[in-house]
Amino acid sequence: MTYKYSICFPNKEKIEYKDEVISANDVLIIARNHPWREHLVFTENSDISSIYYNPSLDFTCIENGKSFGLTADFNKNKEVEFSLWYKRPKKIKILFGLLGEIEKKIVDNKWEFDLESSLNYLRYFVSGNYLILEELFKK
Repeated sequence: MTYKYSICFPNKEKIEYKDEVISANDVLIIARNHPWREHLVFTENSDISSIYYNPSLDFTCIENGKSFGLTADFNKNKEVEFSLWYKRPKKIKILFGLLGEIEKKIVDNKWEFDLESSLNYLRYFVSGNYLILEELFKK
């Protein structure tokens, strides 16, 4: 599988979309090496009106359109923690299933993950192990 990604910088109004095609291994390297803490410190030390986003990365699988995002914030102990965002097609029942089902792109999110846990879920995403992600986002 191959991927594209985008970056939300705290001090930039526009999301930066990277056009290069990257591998699953590249995805993991980019996420691990992203300066999460530095961006959060910058956010804390800046005027709120000059902050547009929390630091975020979003990776999209070119072959199936599914995406997985990580957004960082400080928890109450000033440790970096992440929210995880998973976008994929899902069958939705219309009128409790009386009118059948349609497939829609949905985004689910979960909060309060440390970096290693976040990278593990990202690893499931790039390895195509979507069932584990489906279970995580059901809870």
